[in-house]
Amino acid sequence: MDVLKQLFEQHFHAPADAIRPLQGKLSGSGRNIFRLSNARSSAIGILYGVREENVAFLDFSRHFRQHGLPVPEIYGEDLDHGAYLEQDLGDTSLFEFLSQNRNGDQIAPEAIDAYSKAIAILPRFQIEAGRDLNYKVCYPRASFDRQSISWDLNYFKYYFLKLAGVPFSEQALEDDFSTLTDFLLSAERDYFLYRDFQSRNVMLPHGEPFFLDYQGGRKGALQYDVASLLFDAKADLPPAVREQLLNHYLDSLSGYIALDRAEFLRYYYAYVYVRIMQALGAYGFRGFYERKAHFLQSVPYALKNIRWLLHNVELPIALPALIEAFRGMLRSEKLQGIASEADSLVVRVFSFSFHRGLPKDESGNGGGFIFDGRSLPNPGRQDRFKELTGRDEPVIEYLNQQASVHQFMGNVTSLVDASVAEYQRRGFKNLMVSFGCTGGQHRSVYLAEQLAEHLREKSGIEVIVRHLGLEARRQEAMAAQSAAP
Repeated sequence: MDVLKQLFEQHFHAPADAIRPLQGKLSGSGRNIFRLSNARSSAIGILYGVREENVAFLDFSRHFRQHGLPVPEIYGEDLDHGAYLEQDLGDTSLFEFLSQNRNGDQIAPEAIDAYSKAIAILPRFQIEAGRDLNYKVCYPRASFDRQSISWDLNYFKYYFLKLAGVPFSEQALEDDFSTLTDFLLSAERDYFLYRDFQSRNVMLPHGEPFFLDYQGGRKGALQYDVASLLFDAKADLPPAVREQLLNHYLDSLSGYIALDRAEFLRYYYAYVYVRIMQALGAYGFRGFYERKAHFLQSVPYALKNIRWLLHNVELPIALPALIEAFRGMLRSEKLQGIASEADSLVVRVFSFSFHRGLPKDESGNGGGFIFDGRSLPNPGRQDRFKELTGRDEPVIEYLNQQASVHQFMGNVTSLVDASVAEYQRRGFKNLMVSFGCTGGQHRSVYLAEQLAEHLREKSGIEVIVRHLGLEARRQEAMAAQSAAP
């Protein structure tokens, strides 16, 4: 932690007043991510022990910025301690923006526009910046080659199919894997493959897309990345929207290469399948093997995509054993049980400042609970807490010592738990719980985090947390930082 503080002070010539983790128990990454800030500046700090991956990210970041691509600026690094400091791009990802601007399959034009902006930039990574990229720093492979594909397919076989108990013929499946791999490798592959081009890795500071998590990039085919974004399981894009965005991508791509659309589409759905299998392997490893059940919440969305593919797409190669394994997944009672659980109640928990107005209900269900935390002791009145928030340990410790806070939270959880149980019984899909205080910085943030932690221990609930007051303050600070000479 000290190395990140040193990097922050070296870059901003002032110490960080607050440092808090951004990577909670729902994350699948091995990196430790923190936000460091003071009254004037904010940055993201990374601690991660895999030097080669850090080198790839830092090298790619500088290369992409030289090409004018919207990626975070690197403020400082200390590779010997596995640390680097980068630009803070805020809290709103493309996935979160989509979640805020949809009602089931009805997606607001603003969300489609955000996707369109992001997908139009993808060819610049793949072609423009990919031409002179230093592929020697790629980790763990310099290209999406036979070995890379084999890793992904076996990840799917051993950590998803086997652990889910889906029957398959080992040799027949291996034969299909070989056929699929040969076909994938026959596509043109002389481009930069981002590898994890999905909605959680696109941030939207000031509404414009910035890109993260390309450290696994390597040389490969164009089809893989657009497949990653459009079949991103939990984003659950409707087929018509996927088709619209795919055409938009191809229009953009045609500005960089002489594009044969039929040839592109001949390989496209094979890359869709291999990306879905890679993701299912990850869900199985984290969910079945590591027993982190929340990772299995994405499985039903992946199965939904597979069902659509089986009904609407015919590959130019025969993969009978693999297709039968997919059908077995769709018949699996174990996976259907996960689907029933994951068709879950979504509880959106907000903190906000009463001075800025009440949170807007995006689900159309009327707003749920609004709790007023202004009756509780206010840490913001003490100088030692002024630059901290309700997610910082000193503030948490202070509020945990207040009997009135515990009584307040006891009443809140009793009310919310009763509603959650009834909503689940009646099959409702959305509940909104909001906590307000004066500045939206201390008490409301603490209360929202406490309730979210409580709810995450329950099954069949997806919890989404947003701190509107902190988001507004951060946007103002970023705007001021951008305007500074």
